[in-house]
Amino acid sequence: MKKTLFILFFITSSILLVACGAYSFTGGNTGDAKTLQVDFFPNQSVLIEPTLSQTFTQELQDLFTRQTNLTLVKNNGDLYFSGEITDYRINPTSASANQTAAQNRLTITVNVRFVNKLNEKDDFEKQFSFYSDINATEQITGSVLEAALDEILERITQDIFNASVAKW
Repeated sequence: MKKTLFILFFITSSILLVACGAYSFTGGNTGDAKTLQVDFFPNQSVLIEPTLSQTFTQELQDLFTRQTNLTLVKNNGDLYFSGEITDYRINPTSASANQTAAQNRLTITVNVRFVNKLNEKDDFEKQFSFYSDINATEQITGSVLEAALDEILERITQDIFNASVAKW
């Protein structure tokens, strides 16, 4: 009886391990890809934030290396990202009673070209954009700017991840 239970437990455990092996808790499906290449995203917008290009590129690389088992390479990656930051702007979004801005909106737009060398039908070129609203009484510098950039870049990089490997 114990031997039969042990065999049944072993078979059930084996099936569960094999079945769950194809599932990714992050939702990303990299297929047979082993490597990832993320080129530097230059800031080509009219308004320039000096550290934005480096920060965005690093955030995109970090997201993929954290949520997939891909190895980051400098050349010839199975999954390849390139593009540029096309817009960085600050606009007033609402007015106060005395006709001044009550809130400002920081918006960033990134043009992304994605190439999957193992599955060309997944290739795309898209623009991803997100914003953060900031109280008009606050200067958009220092910790206020950092918090807004964190919020925006987290959303944009997650949207890129979802479009490229999660297929959302």
